[in-house]
Parts: sequence; C-alpha cells; structure tokens
Amino acid sequence: MAKSSRPSSQKRAREKAQIERNKEKQERRLERKERKANAEPRLPGEDPDLARMQPGPRPRDPWFDLPDEESSDDESEAEE
Repeated sequence: MAKSSRPSSQKRAREKAQIERNKEKQERRLERKERKANAEPRLPGEDPDLARMQPGPRPRDPWFDLPDEESSDDESEAEE
C-alpha cells in the first residue's frame, strides 16, 4: 500500500512551527532573566510567598453579609 504523498511539506510546516515556538520560549526566558535581575533583593531567610501576608483576621467576604431569602420572607409576613 502506498503512503500519502508529500509528507515533506507537512514536515517543513511542523519544523517551522517548532522553530517559532522555541524562539518565543527563548524570548520569554530572557525576559524572565532580566526581570529577576532587576527585582528587589530579598532579605536572607525571608519566604517570598509569606512576605506580603499580614497576620490577623481577614475581612469578611461580601457574600457572607447578604441577607437570607428566608429571613426576608419571614419579615414581610410578620409585617402584614
């Protein structure tokens, strides 16, 4: 059985796409490297994930303060 013809054009297209992806990856790596070089120095022993956190209670979420549908129905029945 014969194979499908012209796989070379498809291969060239795949290789071009791969080269383009590799070029974009290299650009991203260079940007990341520059960003790290220009970043503020950290204190020794400081965890960067915990650096911006503040101890203490969190503010309440807005959805927590919404009135319940049941309680508003009960109040309207009581007013009548």
